[in-house]
Amino acid sequence: MTTNPNSVPANTMILGGAARGQKRLASAQYETKDSGVRNHFDSGMQREPDTGRPRFDLLLPETVPYEEQLLTRCAELMARGAAKYASRNWEKANSPAELERMKSSAFRHFMQWMTGETDEDHAAAVLFNILAAESTAYKIEHTRPVREAREDEGVA
Repeated sequence: MTTNPNSVPANTMILGGAARGQKRLASAQYETKDSGVRNHFDSGMQREPDTGRPRFDLLLPETVPYEEQLLTRCAELMARGAAKYASRNWEKANSPAELERMKSSAFRHFMQWMTGETDEDHAAAVLFNILAAESTAYKIEHTRPVREAREDEGVA
């Protein structure tokens, strides 16, 4: 059996920044970017400034316990969804119809959250559906030209 080194089973997590369909660089091909600017710490450690970089640390309010963090609640919702449907089931979506379903669900959960319904974690559902919709929109936008080119070439 021949194995394609660029194919990755759907249930495989890839570490190191390579996503499905992307080739990993050989370690000699990676570079360490250098702005030439350094922050100096009392210990002697030096690091590049993080100015202009995303601040993921600010997504977690410091006074909210772990169990009540919105990201934790969203991860719990996704765990329940994985048990119900399959892990990463939502990532199979690749059509405008699926995108519209996610947007509709996000807005419905937003309205339920806004009006104080507590039968489900509507805030977490809004976050999940927006994540799924944005990911699906990206996939549609970036894979359609490839798919259309393959169809033009007669490749399924």
